[in-house]
Amino acid sequence: MCGITGWVSFDRELRTEAATLDAMTETMACRGPDDRGVWAQGPAALGHRRLAIIDLPGGHQPMTADTADGTVALVYSGETYNFTELRRQLADRGHRFTTDSDTEVVLRGYLEWGDAVAERLNGMYAFAIWDGRRDRLVMIRDRMGIKPFYYHPTSDGVLFGSEPKAILANPLARARVTLDGLRELFTMIKTPQHAIWDGMFEVEPGTVVTVDRAGPRRRTYWQLETRPHTDDRETTVATVRTLLDDIVRRQLVADVPRCTLLSGGLDSSAMTAIAARQLGEHGEKVRSFAVDFVGQSENFVADQLRGTPDTPYVHDVAHASGTDHQDIVLDAQALADLDVRAKTIRARDLPMGFGDMDSSLYLLFRAIRDQSTVALSGESADEVFGGYQQFFDEEARRAATFPWLVRFGRDFGDDSDVLRTDLTEALDTPSYIADGYRTAVAGVQRLDGESDFEYGMRRICHLHLTRFVRILLDRKDRASMAVGLEVRVPFCDHRLVEYVYNTPWSLKSYDGREKTLLREATADVLPKSVYDRVKSPYPSTQDPKYAVALQDHAKDLLARPSHPVFDLVDRERLRRVAHSDAPISTQAGRRGLERALDLALWLDLYKPEISLARG
Repeated sequence: MCGITGWVSFDRELRTEAATLDAMTETMACRGPDDRGVWAQGPAALGHRRLAIIDLPGGHQPMTADTADGTVALVYSGETYNFTELRRQLADRGHRFTTDSDTEVVLRGYLEWGDAVAERLNGMYAFAIWDGRRDRLVMIRDRMGIKPFYYHPTSDGVLFGSEPKAILANPLARARVTLDGLRELFTMIKTPQHAIWDGMFEVEPGTVVTVDRAGPRRRTYWQLETRPHTDDRETTVATVRTLLDDIVRRQLVADVPRCTLLSGGLDSSAMTAIAARQLGEHGEKVRSFAVDFVGQSENFVADQLRGTPDTPYVHDVAHASGTDHQDIVLDAQALADLDVRAKTIRARDLPMGFGDMDSSLYLLFRAIRDQSTVALSGESADEVFGGYQQFFDEEARRAATFPWLVRFGRDFGDDSDVLRTDLTEALDTPSYIADGYRTAVAGVQRLDGESDFEYGMRRICHLHLTRFVRILLDRKDRASMAVGLEVRVPFCDHRLVEYVYNTPWSLKSYDGREKTLLREATADVLPKSVYDRVKSPYPSTQDPKYAVALQDHAKDLLARPSHPVFDLVDRERLRRVAHSDAPISTQAGRRGLERALDLALWLDLYKPEISLARG
């Protein structure tokens, strides 16, 4: 796992731009604390920061291969889980290796198969290859978008990086956000290619972007496709388990300490239990970590989202699987700390609006990093197997919009209420969401003879797997890599995603419960308490001291009336919430406070040019 960046300029010699390349590369230091490297030749310059996971002494980058027709140079971030098989295939074809790293396998794979190497990789990755034989840059991102990847076309080439901050470190890129960028920021719909920053784009998941003198060209090498599912229930359950066993075994490979993230829910519990069984065969124990809040276990109050606290279930799994477990317990002061909030915004490059759930995730990862370098997560199982409440909510199912927005509006309230009225009118987010929804569902293929209900559920699954999951994957990657922790996501293995996506809803939830298919596939390793537990989202603190701390921070912000945040935020609305003597609602007013504070911190950190001109 690493941070990559680079610059291609066909009209200049980039060996003279070492200072700029260094600046771009150093923005990725948090992603790669173990090593750094830069390479420049003619119109191409590549930068790399390394987090060493496999072949600690042999994976230095940028990695190059000299050919008779020119040099091929690679910067790579991520993990290729089938690299040993690919290495054997390439060795049989005459390739000779000087390291044991998966990076060299990807480089040699490109030399053998060109950009078609992407179709052969199983893993999470974002990498760029300068092909000096053809004077072109090739950028490739994994199928599900686990690893982030951005690029910014210029007048004579392109800038790229694992994160926007690497691109923004180059003087050719402006830190500018238009109305369209703000619409994306405030809507949670994840428009493909959209990077929020003006002039910048994401390399889409499952996509190859090639840049030469003619400009950028895109090729999709993978996307969700509709196929008939012919397996019966018993075979389907068995296939899911076989896939999970193989996936977890591959993703446990590392030359550094590894662990699991354990929430006590079905997903992380099943993954942890499988990992514990596999490592137990070799006399090893799994280390597991969970987040908790001071007083939460003792004083938990059920609400419409979370019916039970996580900790008792976490401990059931840790006991049943024999893990070496640790709870990371956080207090309200740490969660509300402005320095922590600034670090989460710096990690994301944006104020994404997850509030204390962003802060707690960052603090959890920071604590884990002191003891481990790789963590396996249950992220994405809800999108793959259908675990969210909106999959079972008739209003959300029938709504002609992104189904999670129906649930968010009902359960969390609208944190955009804190924005100025004129900005809200200019954004016109309902129209933006409606346009995005129509585009998102237009490409969902329907099977011949598929019922209206099954097709409707297929659309909902497709939306979660191509839009919502990317929001959460980006959040997890940025928070973890901000502290140099690699988080792997077994449930995003494309083989599992393809198989379960095409499993009819009648099999995904054949007993009417969420994630029945996953529950039955892993029943033998789950404690009964977890097997029977109803889905509970990532935890949020219930401590009233957290809301009081937010109010205090908001009062300090209000004492700075010239702050640019008030070009976006309604000062009087913020004042009413900040000075309210009534308890701040966990779901509504608190989120408005969080949004305003995060916007202010973002403006302080990045000083972006905000263009509200209609166009």
